[in-house]
Amino acid sequence: MFQLGKTIVSEEILKKDFVCNLSACKGACCIAGDAGAPLEEAETHILEDIYPLVKPYLRKEGIEAIERQGTSVIGEDGEYETPLIDGADCAYVTFDRKGTALCGIEEAYNQGDIKWKKPVSCHLYPVRTQDYSEFSAVNYHHWYICDDACTLGKELQVPVYKFVKEALIRKYGEDWYAELEKIAEKLKQEEAEASSEK
Repeated sequence: MFQLGKTIVSEEILKKDFVCNLSACKGACCIAGDAGAPLEEAETHILEDIYPLVKPYLRKEGIEAIERQGTSVIGEDGEYETPLIDGADCAYVTFDRKGTALCGIEEAYNQGDIKWKKPVSCHLYPVRTQDYSEFSAVNYHHWYICDDACTLGKELQVPVYKFVKEALIRKYGEDWYAELEKIAEKLKQEEAEASSEK
């Protein structure tokens, strides 16, 4: 772990490799698990506002779940999250012809109907953040359903922090990310020097 501004960052996001492999996992992170995607409070208001524009991209079951529960819900841990369809799929999930889970919010964004891509927690994954009063924790979240993404990341030599660059900048800003890159470079250098000394 290291401190960067008001964040405490796990070195795993610099050392682990990761590239989403949708053809292998079929977007399982949107339909597995027993909770919706974590939401920031401000995002719950955004979802309320954009729902009429996102609705045409959603499945009937998703629309029913949202109109019954709301565009966001409070989970068991007391935090905001996206609603689920019968405790499984995220209500905003759609499927393509190959059965791959896609995000209805992101589809509306890609079509130019809205200017908000998707919840930042989805954009950041496999990075998970937790805000505390004094600082924010930035961690790598390992989930077995993403093992194919780890394999592909290793093949392509893409560390987690590079894979989620756009999302990290969205969350913490350009300057924070530039500092993170410097730390990653320094760590890489130190490891290279250590292995050459062996």
